[in-house]
Amino acid sequence: MSTAVAEPKTKLNQLEQLKKFTKVVADTADFDTMKEFKPEDATTNPSLVYAATQKQQYGRLLEEVLKDRKNSGLSGHAQIEDICDHLLVQFGTDILQIVPGRVSTETDARLSYDVEGSIKKARHLVDLYAKKKIPRERVLIKIASTWEGLQAAEQLQKEGIFCNLTLMFSLVQAVRAAEAKVQLISPFVGRIYDWYKAHEKRDYTGPEDPGVQSVTEIYTYYKHFGIKTEVMGASFRNTGQIRELAGCDCLTISPELMEELSKSNDPLERKLDPKNAKSAKVEKLELDEKKFKYLLNDNAMAYEKTGEGIRKFAADVLKLEKLVASKL
Repeated sequence: MSTAVAEPKTKLNQLEQLKKFTKVVADTADFDTMKEFKPEDATTNPSLVYAATQKQQYGRLLEEVLKDRKNSGLSGHAQIEDICDHLLVQFGTDILQIVPGRVSTETDARLSYDVEGSIKKARHLVDLYAKKKIPRERVLIKIASTWEGLQAAEQLQKEGIFCNLTLMFSLVQAVRAAEAKVQLISPFVGRIYDWYKAHEKRDYTGPEDPGVQSVTEIYTYYKHFGIKTEVMGASFRNTGQIRELAGCDCLTISPELMEELSKSNDPLERKLDPKNAKSAKVEKLELDEKKFKYLLNDNAMAYEKTGEGIRKFAADVLKLEKLVASKL
């Protein structure tokens, strides 16, 4: 009598293991990647949308928006801005046909120091989504973590518009975001790592990576004080940084790094845990505008990287506008 041999259990790859305790978010505007790796949410920005429109399969989206908005009655820069907004929302809407959760859509980085301008742009983007029958809870509006950006986000959250505070490089920005009761923050691991690598003339790996340490500090602070705002590590340079932050609420990961994780079956250990944060020794930080600005300025890396990030994102908006202008 033959005895049936039990099939060996298929080992989960590292991306699948990560999904057990962290929400995986696609850092791309590429639909095919999302279909392949099945993230829960997705984040976009003008540079990702611009890069996608250079690909043949996404060029049609721009053509459709141009055709639709050609006779909007607007002209000059107002028309270009209108088309860019509709393009960002069209990408977001199509992404939401693929991912089950939320999409992050960026406000114009040139509004990073303009409270009213940021609020107006966020309301407009949410209205455009509403016209496409996308409910508010599926959209996160990305705003830079400046004092003004945080003021705008605080008001928007009160109106039921959910915000993702981007270009975040320090605990002081994270604490102000928690006070503003924003939905989610995106501390930038890779750009922090880049700064220290350049300044200290050395490489970092594992838990000594300054980008990893920054997100760990923010996560610990939030969980220790029972703050509801979600922490989403962003801007990764390698899978080692992702593994060190396994257990973070969310991680937004590029297609290349998702692919690398999916090719490894090595065990992935949870590194961030709310239980450990509860028992950690954490000092409460009290902030007003003067203290926020002083502490941000006092952190050379955070101050420089916030400004540089805004300049880079603003340059990407201009690139997208030039592309649209060339098509009109």
